[in-house]
Amino acid sequence: MFRAFIDNLRLAAGTFIAHPLRTALTLLGIIIGVATVMTMMALLEGLRLKVNKDLSQLGANVFRVDKWPQGFRIGGGDRINWNKIAARPVLTLDDKRAIAEQCPSVKRTSASSWQPAQRVRTAMTETQANVFILGTTVEYPDTSGVVVATGRYFNEQEDLDGRQVAVLGPDVADKLFPSLDPLGQEVRLKGRPYTVVGVLERRGKVLGLFNLDNQVMVPMTTFLSLYGKRRTVSISVEAKSQEIFEPAMEEVSRLMRQRRKLAPDEDDNFEVSTNESMAKTLNDLSKVITAATFGVCLLSLLVGGIGILNIMLVSVSERTREIGVRKALGARRSRILWQFATEAVTLSLVGGLIGLGSGLGLAALGRWALGLHTAVPIWAAALSLAMSSGVGLVFGIYPAARAARLDPVEAMRSE
Repeated sequence: MFRAFIDNLRLAAGTFIAHPLRTALTLLGIIIGVATVMTMMALLEGLRLKVNKDLSQLGANVFRVDKWPQGFRIGGGDRINWNKIAARPVLTLDDKRAIAEQCPSVKRTSASSWQPAQRVRTAMTETQANVFILGTTVEYPDTSGVVVATGRYFNEQEDLDGRQVAVLGPDVADKLFPSLDPLGQEVRLKGRPYTVVGVLERRGKVLGLFNLDNQVMVPMTTFLSLYGKRRTVSISVEAKSQEIFEPAMEEVSRLMRQRRKLAPDEDDNFEVSTNESMAKTLNDLSKVITAATFGVCLLSLLVGGIGILNIMLVSVSERTREIGVRKALGARRSRILWQFATEAVTLSLVGGLIGLGSGLGLAALGRWALGLHTAVPIWAAALSLAMSSGVGLVFGIYPAARAARLDPVEAMRSE
């Protein structure tokens, strides 16, 4: 049995080598389908692992209270009424203090607000207008996973006094002070001088888009005086333990409803979100994209399968006399059937392996050239190869059965 299988593989290889162009064109659809799946799965899996890691660094037992919905929504439900959300009252520092003082399950709170697309200057150079300026309270590092690499974070007195001090992200520090120690240096925001007291630890990008290293943090009081005191803040809340995480969220929601005098039948006019809910949203999106990617793969494999069907029918026609001779010499129908089925499966499996290698190469190229986070899930590789082999078997059965049914006498008469 094993020897027969080896003979079939040898015959298949000889057929492919004899018609290289025809074989390559037949493989193309399968290669494209498998390479597409592997590249997309590597990007999605790498993105999922990176975001889950980033969210896990945002502090244990932490949830957020915001005016605006966080993340994105997928399918289902009613459409978001953005005009209604825009009319919600803003969250304030008074809300932050009330949560900290009146919710027994809460360990600490912090507040933050941000202004995008800002330019930071020194006397000698400046950044592009793409820096995020964050105003935060002093508790922010404990609830967001921020770590100061050199220097320090600003303190409570500096926040209360509205002092003009700043903590730089590493990208901003590298741009403004490439050959100097940033600590003690002066930077300017909207023409005002700020003394650098710290530089953050490098954290990279979230979703491959938002650069956590391209930001500058200043005390909240200073930020509000610079960009407007009536803007909303985002409140991060840390529960005392994981066991009372859900009760802490309920306490905060009840307090916020009381402060906003909402009737029992009225919807919340604020948002409460967790790291887990944002990660779940991303995972839901990944599932949708995964399904769409496999749909594209199936279409490509269908095209490849039709090519395999065509080449196998041509092969049967070209080798009719060979089949007749083999059957006259005693080859059974099952042996002829498995010979051509093996050729079809081998052809599709070779295409799957080339597509797998191409997908891995594209994922590695994206990681090296573009800095994308990629990770190839083993199940995706195995499923891609199984699908490509299955296509070869399905589309190769009919030509193989046709070859096996040939009458040996009639087959030997063919030219």
